[in-house]
Amino acid sequence: MFSRLALRSVAARQSTPTALVARGSATEVSGLRDEKNFPRPVRGEPGKVRLGFIPEEWFQFFHAKTGVTGPYTFGVGLATYLFSKEIYVMEHEYYTGLSIFVMIYYASTKFGPKLAEFLDKEVDNVETNWNAGRLSTIKSLEDSIAGEKEAQWRAQGQELLIEAKKENVLLQLEAAYRERALTAYQEVKRRLDFQLEKTLLERRIAQKNMVDWIVANVTKAITPDQEKQAMDRCIADLAALAKN
Repeated sequence: MFSRLALRSVAARQSTPTALVARGSATEVSGLRDEKNFPRPVRGEPGKVRLGFIPEEWFQFFHAKTGVTGPYTFGVGLATYLFSKEIYVMEHEYYTGLSIFVMIYYASTKFGPKLAEFLDKEVDNVETNWNAGRLSTIKSLEDSIAGEKEAQWRAQGQELLIEAKKENVLLQLEAAYRERALTAYQEVKRRLDFQLEKTLLERRIAQKNMVDWIVANVTKAITPDQEKQAMDRCIADLAALAKN
């Protein structure tokens, strides 16, 4: 029963803690139990008595109709009627009973309060012992609920930690991807630069060879007379420039 109560209390705290209970009219109730319309039972206490054994309610019943002296008058009148009509015969057993009643009355007035106090203490001790087990069970259930909540809180923390680890792994994968992409870019650029340098070098070598071939062929084509004439023309041009 306490386990079901603990589960219901946890469910009630997680869900909406209010409900509508109809008893005469709809009322808003918080928690699992409507303490107002359905109070918890308590240990009954004995009511007040008069003359040691007559309930106070009897006197209140007569008081509303006959006043304060009504119940006493009724009791004395009833006894007088029983004795006068010999409905209740006062034989030797009557006087024995009267003597016993006097002794009981004396004992109750003499030792009654102490005995009542002792019995009240015993009843309170019994009730305390009974409630001790119930309260200890409730305390253990509350501790179990608190432990379960702490475990749930830790589980939520583990979920956050797992999410953080996943995010960290994703960041590492992103970093590795970027690093590999940079490596691929550098390798491709290096190879393209190599091809460009190779092409430029081949072009320079080809140009140099072409110039050397042209110069060599032109030089071979010039005769000594043409060379002499060209030399004389150059000297003449220099002389003319010098005069100017």
